[in-house]
Amino acid sequence: MDLIAAVATGPAASAIGVVRLSGDGCFDACGRVFRPVNGRPLADQEPRKLVMGEMLDSRGRVIDRGMAVRFPAPHSYTGEDSAELHCHGSPVVLREVLSALFSLGASGGAPVRQALPGEFTKRAFLNGRMDLTQAEAVVDLIDAETAAAARNAAAQLDGGLRRLLEPIQESLLDVASRFYAVVDYPDEEIQDVRPEEIAWAMASAEEALTHLLAACRRGQVLKRGVRTAIVGLPNAGKSSLLNALAGYDRAIVADVPGTTRDTVEESVLCGGVLLRLVDTAGLRETEDAVERLGVERSRRAMEEAELILLVRDGSVQVCPENRERLEAEALLLNQVAQTGKPWLCLESKCDLTGPHAFSMGLVERDANNPAACLCVSSVTGQGLDRLEAAVAALFPPGAPEEAGSLLTDQRQEDAARRAGDALRRGRAALESGLTPDAVLTDVEEALDALGELTGRTAREEIVSAIFSRFCVGK
Repeated sequence: MDLIAAVATGPAASAIGVVRLSGDGCFDACGRVFRPVNGRPLADQEPRKLVMGEMLDSRGRVIDRGMAVRFPAPHSYTGEDSAELHCHGSPVVLREVLSALFSLGASGGAPVRQALPGEFTKRAFLNGRMDLTQAEAVVDLIDAETAAAARNAAAQLDGGLRRLLEPIQESLLDVASRFYAVVDYPDEEIQDVRPEEIAWAMASAEEALTHLLAACRRGQVLKRGVRTAIVGLPNAGKSSLLNALAGYDRAIVADVPGTTRDTVEESVLCGGVLLRLVDTAGLRETEDAVERLGVERSRRAMEEAELILLVRDGSVQVCPENRERLEAEALLLNQVAQTGKPWLCLESKCDLTGPHAFSMGLVERDANNPAACLCVSSVTGQGLDRLEAAVAALFPPGAPEEAGSLLTDQRQEDAARRAGDALRRGRAALESGLTPDAVLTDVEEALDALGELTGRTAREEIVSAIFSRFCVGK
């Protein structure tokens, strides 16, 4: 493969910066821009051991002092000869070292080109160093926003999901290969595959996939978080709640109704769950054209949300003077309940009113009732711990041993679901009296879907789409 190079650390100045190379001739290329202090060529240095030296620019001038390390194939990240140059993390120094490598082709050395996004990991996949689930775990680990997401990605990178899928694939492959061996070699003494063996293999695989799919919601919550709409009437305390959860003044708070004209978004960790909060404009009828647009966006945010936090102003007393607001609040309460989505009812400003009873009779009997009703104060923080507990109960983390075995994106879920559907069809056909040769087409379809998941039979466009999500240098 081509000799590739890229800066493997971030673009900001830092203590250490790394330039990574991979491909045939990478040791010679590094030796041309790195001069070890011990005088031995880099290709002769001990593998996987850092050596001190000087970094040279394209004209052979010293621009930094740092270290280099080489990883001979196949015991490297990519499975081919690889090396790293560790410099001080100045973007200028890193750029000069990379430029020196790119200029080697013009001076008689092996040509070096810029690595594409995810190309190092893609080579690791193509060289059999990891399967697609592990490759996807790399970018999940880089993008992780919570400790739980990082733990799951790290366990998946260690092969957690692959180890769960391998027995399923092997049992189905055994059934299919034995059947075709009997057909192709009738003179050999190969034991025929009995229908009950096929049924058992399909049932076991289907059960494992059903268990895997049942937990995929947790995997997606770990990776993407939960899109959460904060809704309520104007001045209910929505923006104050967002600010309290975020820990700083993310949204403007004022006593003037209609202050929030557009949706405001912020990600927060609440009860160990990553919430993608969307603070919405107060839901009311208005003649203001700009505010009306904000209200419409608020309704869309509520439709797209996976969790709704309905905020009610707890300081509003039940009296004739507040009849119009209470009626509007009752209407909104029922609208939220009828979405069929999980929601929490929060009465705000309990620092002013103290804990009080909820008028939950406003919710229709057949409506989807809230998962919890809580009194909160965005000023004192009262009740926010109960809010965290309620969110954690709605989106439980799962058992610790599940880490690494959770499907974390739609591609993985679709492949596992197609495999499960094929197995169900095969079992139904077998039970209806069809012969094993007809049923085995469903077994092969399941194997193809599982192959897409792990990369055994993944099409080139699937592989390209996966690695396009990576950053350069990984």
